[in-house]
This record gives sequence, C-alpha cells and structure tokens, in this order.
Amino acid sequence: MSANMSGSGSAPCRFAHYFVICGIDNETGLEPDALAALYLWLEADRQGRDPEAVAAGENFDQSPLKRTFKSKVLAHYPKNIECSPFDQDAVNMLCMPKGLSFRTQRDSRTPQFHSFLITREDGSRTYGFVHTYYEEVTSPQICSAMQTLHQMYQAEHNASAHNCPSSSSSSSSSSSSMDSLASSLDEVESPSSTSSSQGGRRSSGCSGEGYDSVRDTLYVSKAMCLITPMPFMHACKRFLSQVHRAVISHQPPPLPLESYIYNILYEVPLPPPGRSLKFHGVYEPVLCQRPGVGELPLADFPLSEAFQLLGVENLVQIFTCVLLEMQILLYSQDYQRLMVVAEGITTLLFPFQWQHVYVPILPASLLHFLDAPVPYLMGLQSKEGTDRSKLELPQEANLCFVDIDNHCIELPEEFPQFPNKTEFIQELSEVLLSFGLSPEGGNTSSEPAVSLQTSTLEKELKSTSLSELVDDRRNGNLGGEALDVLELLQGNPTLERLQALAKRTGVKVARLEALAAGRKALGEEGVGGRSPAEEEELRNAKLNVQLREVFAARFATMFADYESFVIQNSPDLESWLTNREQMHNFDKASFLSDQPEPYLPFLSHFIETQMFATFIDNKIMSQWEEKEPLLRVFDGRIEKARLYNVRAPSLRSSVYQKCTFLKESAQAIEQRLRKIDHTAIHPHLLDMKIGQGKYQQGFFPKLQADVLASGPTNNKWSNRTCSTQRRVDRHRPQNDHLVLDNELKEKYMQENRNLRQPKLSDLSPAVIAQTNWKFVEGLLKECKMKTKRMLVEKMGREAVELGHGEANITGLEENTLIASLCDLLERIWSHGLQVKQGKSALWSHLLHYQAREEKNEQLSESPVSNGQEKRKIESSVGLSALPVSLIQDMRHIQNMGEIKTDVGRARAWIRLSLEKKLLSQHLKQLLSNQALTKKLYKRYAFLRCEEEKEQFLFHLLSLNAVDYFCFTSVFTTIMIPYRAVIIPIKKLSNAMTTSNPWLCVSGELGDSGILQITKNVLEMTFDSAFRPHTHISITFKRQNLGKLTTVQLGHDNSGLLAKWLVDCVMVRNEITGHTYKFPCGRWLGKGVDDGSLERVLIGEFVVPSSDDDGGRGSRTPPLQRSPSQIRRISITSLTGRGSKPTTVQIQESIGEAVNNIIKHFHKPEKERGSLTVLLCGEGGLVWALEQFFHHGFRSARIFQKNVFVWDFFERTVAFVENADQIGDLQETPEPLSLNSESFCRYVNAINSMPRNIGKDGKFQLLVCLGARDRLLPQWLPLLAECSIITRMYEENALLRDKLTVSSLIAVLETLHDFPITLESSLTKSVEL
Repeated sequence: MSANMSGSGSAPCRFAHYFVICGIDNETGLEPDALAALYLWLEADRQGRDPEAVAAGENFDQSPLKRTFKSKVLAHYPKNIECSPFDQDAVNMLCMPKGLSFRTQRDSRTPQFHSFLITREDGSRTYGFVHTYYEEVTSPQICSAMQTLHQMYQAEHNASAHNCPSSSSSSSSSSSSMDSLASSLDEVESPSSTSSSQGGRRSSGCSGEGYDSVRDTLYVSKAMCLITPMPFMHACKRFLSQVHRAVISHQPPPLPLESYIYNILYEVPLPPPGRSLKFHGVYEPVLCQRPGVGELPLADFPLSEAFQLLGVENLVQIFTCVLLEMQILLYSQDYQRLMVVAEGITTLLFPFQWQHVYVPILPASLLHFLDAPVPYLMGLQSKEGTDRSKLELPQEANLCFVDIDNHCIELPEEFPQFPNKTEFIQELSEVLLSFGLSPEGGNTSSEPAVSLQTSTLEKELKSTSLSELVDDRRNGNLGGEALDVLELLQGNPTLERLQALAKRTGVKVARLEALAAGRKALGEEGVGGRSPAEEEELRNAKLNVQLREVFAARFATMFADYESFVIQNSPDLESWLTNREQMHNFDKASFLSDQPEPYLPFLSHFIETQMFATFIDNKIMSQWEEKEPLLRVFDGRIEKARLYNVRAPSLRSSVYQKCTFLKESAQAIEQRLRKIDHTAIHPHLLDMKIGQGKYQQGFFPKLQADVLASGPTNNKWSNRTCSTQRRVDRHRPQNDHLVLDNELKEKYMQENRNLRQPKLSDLSPAVIAQTNWKFVEGLLKECKMKTKRMLVEKMGREAVELGHGEANITGLEENTLIASLCDLLERIWSHGLQVKQGKSALWSHLLHYQAREEKNEQLSESPVSNGQEKRKIESSVGLSALPVSLIQDMRHIQNMGEIKTDVGRARAWIRLSLEKKLLSQHLKQLLSNQALTKKLYKRYAFLRCEEEKEQFLFHLLSLNAVDYFCFTSVFTTIMIPYRAVIIPIKKLSNAMTTSNPWLCVSGELGDSGILQITKNVLEMTFDSAFRPHTHISITFKRQNLGKLTTVQLGHDNSGLLAKWLVDCVMVRNEITGHTYKFPCGRWLGKGVDDGSLERVLIGEFVVPSSDDDGGRGSRTPPLQRSPSQIRRISITSLTGRGSKPTTVQIQESIGEAVNNIIKHFHKPEKERGSLTVLLCGEGGLVWALEQFFHHGFRSARIFQKNVFVWDFFERTVAFVENADQIGDLQETPEPLSLNSESFCRYVNAINSMPRNIGKDGKFQLLVCLGARDRLLPQWLPLLAECSIITRMYEENALLRDKLTVSSLIAVLETLHDFPITLESSLTKSVEL
C-alpha cells in the first residue's frame, strides 16, 4: 500500500502526521547556509549594488564554530499525506531556524525543545514539536573541513589583530535597520566562549579555544520533530524526550525505535472531542486529552509560563495590542518562549482569531518580512547580551515590542485601555495566586527547556532493569494476577495483623512486600497512580483553562447582545458573497450607543478590526452552513449566561462581572485525566530486516524506511473519517448552486488571507519582489476602503443634521477612523525604507524635506517659495489671505510643546492637514521631490510605484468633500493665535466711533476674556472689484477655544460719535484657517435701535469659496447653523417686512427648536457641541419665541418710539407689583402669585445688572434663564392673563389664544428633563 493511499483515509484522525530528522548531510558535507547568501543578496540590493555580482564568499569575521551551516531533512516518515503535504523547506527552516551549529567537548550541549507552526494558504495550521540535541561528528571529511576553516579564520584573525577594535566598532555602527537586526541574530554564543574575553567573536582564535581535530571532539546539532494536526505540546515533548533517552542510553530500548515511531504515526489516534487518551512512549505512558464540543478549544501551551515571563499587567497590555491588530514583535533568546507567548496570546482571543501575518519564530532568512506594512505577530530570536537600543526596526510607529527575557514591553502611542482593566487584572491575579504563582511574574532565568544531562540519565537508566520494562510496570500496569492478590491481602484484617506482628519480630513476608513496593513506587510521588510529571501536567491544564475562561467571560459580557446588531439582508450565500464589499454587516453606531461609556474608546477601535469583521461574517454565513466551531461555543456561552442572568438589551452597566465557569471547566479536565477513555495499541515488533539499524549509543540509528512508509490497513479507527464524510455527503441536500457557493466562498476567503502568511518554502528574489508587490496592492486597497468609509460615514452624519434619516457615526467613531488613517499612512511611509531614522517614517521624510527647503531658502535668500503653494486660502472681507504652506504647518506642529514624540508630531500634522483640506496636496508636494524619495526608499517601496501613488493621493483628495475638526477637537490645550475683524456697515459716518470698543470670543472649550480695542484704528482694504472696505482688527493668542460659538461686542458709549452700526465680526484661527462669521446688522449706542451698548452674536462657520486643486471647495453645510443664510432679524425690522410668518409656521418653528435641544441631550456628552447655538442662534428657541410674542403685537407707534416685547414684560411686572401693593392679588390662586414673584425677580435682576445689552438682549437673556431654571411654562399663564395684554396685543394674537398657550406650555415642559447650562457670556453680571 502506498504512502499516499495510507495517508488519505486515516490521516485526519491520526495523532501525528510526520516524524522528521534534520541535521548534517555527511554526503554533501559542510555548506554555508543558503539563507545567509540570500541575506547578502538583499543587502546588496538595499545598497544599490548589483546583487548578482555579489559572490557568496566566506565569513572570516566569525569563528567556524559560531557560523551557521546548511541543515537538511535527513529523513521523514511517511513520504507524504494527501490532506497535509510535506513542506520540506519550511520544516527544515523551522526545525533549525539558525541552521546547523557546532560544539566541542568544552561547550554546553544541553538538549533544547521548541515548537513551531506552519499556516497553510487555506488558513489551516499544522504544529511541529522539535527536540534538538548534539551528536558526535564521525565523518573525517567534516572534521577536516572544520579544521581547515578554523586555520583560515585564525590566519585572517592574526593578520588583522592589530586593528581589531576599530574594525569591530565600524562594523557595528551601520545605520541600516537590517544590518543591526542581523548582528543581533548571530548564533547564540556558548557560555564557555562568551566568558573567555570581551573580544566576543574574535576571542576563540586568540585564547586557544578554537577547534583542533586531534585534540577536540566535534559535535553537531540534530533535531527530531513530530508534526501533528493539533497542538498536543506536552505529549509530543514527553514522547521525543523518551526517544532521545533511548538514543543516548547504555542499553538498547526494549523494542527498536521503528516500533515506537510506527506506533505514534499509525496506531495512536487523535482523542475524540471530550475524551482522553493514553499511548506508550519508549519507557513511560503518555496522556493527552481533548476538550468537548461545548468547551474552549484545545490549547496545550502553558499559559502559566507566559504569565510568569511577562506578568499579568504586561500580558493584558500585549493582549489589547493584539486585539487592536497592531504590529507585535516578540523578542527572546529562547525559541520555545517565543512560541509559548505567541500561542498563549492568540489562544486567549477566543472567540476571535488573529487574521494577519503570524510567524512565532521568524527565521533569519525572513528578516525582510519585518518591513511588512501590515499588522503582524512575529517572534525574533535575540543574541545573548544584545542591547535593545541597538535593535533598529523598520517601523515602530504602531509597534508593540515585547522583550520576554527582560520582562518589559514598549507600547504604541494613543493606545486605549481594555475595559475594566483593573478588575480584570485583579481576577487573573486571584487565579494565579490560587495556583501559587505570582501575578507580577519575573521568572526570567534562562533555564533550558529540556534539562537532561547525560550523567543523571545514566544513573536513572542503570537502576531500571530490562525486566521491569518488559513487565511494563513503568507503564502503570502490574500483572493482573499479582494485582488481585495484593488487593485481597490488603483488604484482609487478619493478614494485616499478621503482617504487623511479622514486622515487630523482624520476619519479612517477601512476596507481599515486593507487591506493595511495586504499587507504592507507582503512587507515592503522584496522586491516584500518576507520576509527578503527570500531576504537573494536570495542574498546568487546570490553570490554562481557568485563565482562558476569565478572558472568554469578558468577551461574553461585552458582546452578550452582539446578535441584535448583526445586519442580515441577503436571501442566500451566493448573493451575500457577491455583494460582501458593498454591505454593512454590523450596526456599529447602534452597538456603541448601547455600551457603557468607559468601554467606548476600546470598542470603537476593536469593531473596526479584521478579526471582528471575520467573526461577524462567520455569524452571517452560519445561516446557510454549519457554524464555525469557535462561534458555536461562544453562542452557547451567551445562551447559558442568559439563562442564569437575564440582561435587558437596554441595560448599559460597566459593573465588572466575574467568571462563573472556573470550577466547572477545571473539573471537566480533571475527570478526563483521572479516568482514561482510550488506550492506544502498545508498540510492538514490526516485520523488519535483521541486521539493519544496529543500536549504537549516542547516535540516532538509520531507520528502515519501508517499514515506516505506510500504516496498517485494519485499524478499527482508520476509516472513521471516510465513513463520517460519506455520512455527511449523504445527508447534504444536493443543491445545484452549492459548487458555485463554495467557489465564491473560497475566493472571498482567499482575498481575506491575501497577505496573512509569508511563504517559507520559496525565498528567491522573485518571490520576495512578488510579496512586496502584494503589499503595495494591499495598501492601496486599504486606503480606498478607509477613505470611502470615512466619506460615507461623515456624509451620512451631515445629512442627518439637514434632517435626513438617522446618524450612523459618532465623534468617537470618527476619531477612530482618523487614528486608523494615521496608522495606514505610517505603514505606507515605512514600506521599503532604505535607512530607518526615528520612530515615525512620515515625520522623518517631512524633516528631510524641510531641511532641503530651508537650505534652498538660505541659498536664494528669499522666503520659502517652494514650500509655499501659489494658492492662498481665500479670505473674507477684512481678513488678509492666509498662505498655504507645508513647511508652515510643520512649524506650527514643531512649536507645540505638548507633543513630545515624532509619532505624535506626524499624527498632529496629518490631523491639521485633514482639517485644512490640504492632506492630499501636502503629500503630493512632499513626494514631488523625486530625488529625495529615491534617496530614502528602495525600488519596491509603495511611494516609488507611480501609478499606485497617484491613485492613493486621489483617494485622499476625496476627503476634501467633508469638514473635519480632528485637530481642533483633539489638541485642546495648545496655544492658538486668532485674528478678529469688526466690519462696520459701509457708510463711513456709521463706521467711525469715538467710544472704546471691546470684544470677547467664546468657543466650546473656553473664552478669550475681554479684549480692549484701540479706537478709530480703521483699516482699509479693497476687494477684487477694487471697492474700498473699512474695518477694525485685533490679533490675540489664547489656549484652544475649540469651535467658536459666540462673540460679545460692546463699547463704553463715550465721545461725540458713540453710535456704531456694525455689520458683522469675523474671527479666524490662524493655524487651521477656520473662519467664523458673527452677523450683527444692528446699532450699538444709547437712543438708537433698542439702546444696546453690548450684543451677544452667534457664529457660523465660513467655508472657503476657493475651489482650486480639485475639490478643496467642495463642502457640506455648516455644522452650527441650519442651511439658511438669512441674518437674524430684529423685531423692529420684522414689522416693516411684507411677509409675516403664519401661526402654523410659528408653532412649527417652536416645536423644531425644542426638538433640536432634546436631540442635543440624546447625543454622547463629548459630541453635543454648543447649546448656545440651539438657544440663541437662527432657528433657536429665543428666535422662535420672539416670533410667538411678536404675533399680533402693537409695536409701531405714529410719532413715537418703537415698542419692544421687553416693554410688555416691564409693564407686566409694574402691574403685578402695583396690584400686589393695593392688594388686588390676594384673591388670586397661590401658584399664580408664586409665578408672578419669580417673573418679577428675574426681570428686575436683568434690568438692574450693569451690562447694557438692550431690550432684545434682555429678552434673549430672560428666555435662556427661564429655560435653564424650568420657569418658562409657569410664566406664560401670567403673561397671557395679565390685563396689560389687551392694550399691547391685537385680538387675534397667539398669546391671547388659550388653546395655543396651553399647547406651548406642554411643548416647553418637555425641556424639564434636561440640565440646560448657559455660557458665561450670556449670564455674566446677573444676580438672582
């Protein structure tokens, strides 16, 4: 039976797929590592030399014992399995990531254990478990080659000994990121050679500790590996260590090694879900167990080790970085530590799965993969004593660097914390303490993973006679008859008394004692007949599952109601897969609005990740096909939690809930390991040729390949998979479109996995170029998706502000999308860097550009003309145009002392450029300096791919269609220069004033304070038609005021020309260029208009009208006002108009104003914006009530001054106070007298304040105070029923209609549920 056939049916059910031996090939001899040659090729390419012309050459800088040589797969059994093809290059590379290493008898030769995994193109994984040990070199050719290499090295070393220090220092001072990586990845030096001298590399030649073939014994590394479909780490480790014991033992193993290898390859099945299995190694039984269908999936890597290496807090921080799909680089001398931490963290992600590049052990040949501009989780082996500061990585802006051996981590900037982090760490600490482990960790001793010294092994094996092994007592079995006798004797009280008597008299019952000793030997150290190693394994398994349950419980709590927000709108799988890119699968905004406030910073980032998107995709696909296993378990958890604790979907609580499954899950594991469900067939003699593979101590024998090539045909479980598959096929409905669905699904999955995994088997320059091209395509696609999402979401939100539909983006989400764009730009700028400088590649490029431009400026002795665009931001009347300059925007950022790092500066610059709608233009200008780009970037870099670069800039240009305030809203503490311009009405006589004007600008974050303006400093400017305009301007610097809301404008009424007619006030932020217009159109002065000396003006955002450069001028309506641009009208001017608002229009405007205020309070607190605009702006509450009070008002008098609504209020107060004195109000109901008391108090307080805000200003203030203190509905009946009303209002006035007044009261009472707060600019000086 062929190997392929033997593998096809049974392989998926087999415990192990392959047994592999890697080491030195005596026939080909010593070969320099081909991967080192590849590295030289890459370096030559980086430095611009011809890579093909680089000769391989010898590396005389290192002793031959420290160099790496090519390892080979010497044998693997079976040859191939259909369901899991053998990838020889990948297995060889991962079994021996550094190639072969040599030792002499003086060096430490402790065996090492490590694991690895291979991720295939379909996303499936196979695991490798490797036991590496040193075997004596017997080949004279290899010994002589090593001797020759050593003599050449010594000759070279002696020739250059006098300049040794200078050459070594020069070799380490390279600024290349890959150079320093390579130096840090030199072979880990053995203790004997590292301690010999500080000379490091060169010491062995000088001290006589090199290699002499006559005097020294040469050893070379050899690796035994098991490749399995599931990560049974402990079982594989114990099996391989027993095989190694058999190889180095003085006595041959009980059976040939072929028997044990055949047994594990063909006769040991995978344990079924929820069951345990015992199989037999060379000397001892090996136990393993597999979780049940409803339990957390198998994870055998010891989490206790990961927590002890890093500590709970560090591990939770790394876990958060992984969840947010940042770049994570693990760094350790020990391969197994890299694997334990990587596998531990990815295991804790349940129910989510890491979707990006995952290489827990990065071979030296794949160092260029650290240049990948995608999220990754990789492990890098460090050289003993390497200083982290010398390790230059290609990109660090979004990198989480984990130094495992030194117990420390470096986190990215702007990093949200995991929800309930403190309580979460506390719960994890309690679990660790219950197992006697410290939550701080700190176990950083670099003990070897396998501490098997030959001497101790020999002692153990001498005491173990062959007869015991044949009797199989060490496998936990006593002879059946003897066991029965022992149990019978032990249970008999008479015999126990006889035994005690015999002990006292010194007589021995030999047979009984021998039996009892046999039982005691099995059970004295362990519990229930288990060895200490098995007890330790059980303890680790229980700790593993309890820690994982705590993590799983957090997700079950956070996503308990996730199904309610999944959008399922496709009739079948085919249409869903076809339209996947255009669809929204998850209602993110509604989900976030349902979460507790403290969770939002983390969750808003997390729901944007690929792992969350894949999780939701799997949920949707489960309508049409079987649920993905992790999803099935997670949904089961949520159902169970609902039964115990019914959680209403509207309940938003951030109270921490502890995990309740800890004991239950640990008991399930303990029960499986205490009661073994299955025992595999014992190893047995095979039909082998006699005389081959003779046992020789210390040397792995040559195995008989034909015996191991195929397995038995009559296993009871070998056809299990085939029959199951047939059953599934039989029950599956024969749909015509099934094949099409599968093809579509495979295509969709393949696209998702496009950049997930580097190909380990083929590392030719062509393949590396192809990989880089995939990165370029991937970055462009990501840019397209991100800009489209930002545009669609933002436009959707602004459509809502115009009254269309519901909002589907929050400020938090917007901030998340912008942070994600910053991350993408950093990854694009770090792709294909020649030489890394600083942590931010983008800022580094900008600094290079700035230096060149400033140098050009000095040479030409003129302003930075190249750094400045020809176009200027077009300004309004009175504001000189603001020059648009990339260099100037950089200087603004450089002057911000609050930002301490390059990464922070780059992000601030991106936000500023985006807010100014100049991001695409600035980056286009930056990249227009092609000489600089060529100097900084390699040929394959994204920024040197012309077509892709143009498309990328075009996608960024589309963001100019919407308004962002992402700089202003984030950097709230910086000092910003502002320029304010007061523009009088054009007649010169009204433009002049002899009084002393002042100004106070208020924004969402604060106000400027009173700014005195020098009087009569009129400036004159000319517009494009050469018409003259006069204005007064003032420049001031204040801490960021945020979006501007109001301006208070006034004067002291001094001098002859005190009356002043002001058109508007313009205020501009001199950094962002944002301009606000505050319309006035009223007089300031006594005896004119309403007699006001001070007015509060409400702002509107002015969008630049310039539309140069493709779309800067494209815009959305202003954020702070309704689309109408009509200036706010005074009551007096309203009467003069022909068209008065109808009663219906007035009632609608009041309803809309109240609705807008209610909507304001239903937004998250940080996103509400200014309430002043909703109260006092156009369409606001004051404006609507003005119309109401004006309806039917007899304001115009012939030959008299105009009468204002405030006059009506004052007369009402006078009437009430007068009537109260006479006693007319004694009969009035109690509530009305209380209402009249508060109304009089408020009106009198406003009248008596020192500010002169005019009658309309007083009306505005009274409405605002009444809304704040919930008094407006109480004052309306008083005004409606006062007898003054008949004199001042027509019969048909709304205020005299009882029905209308009562409905208005009901509308205003809806505001009582909300805490209205007023800006100090409105309430200043009022004493109530």
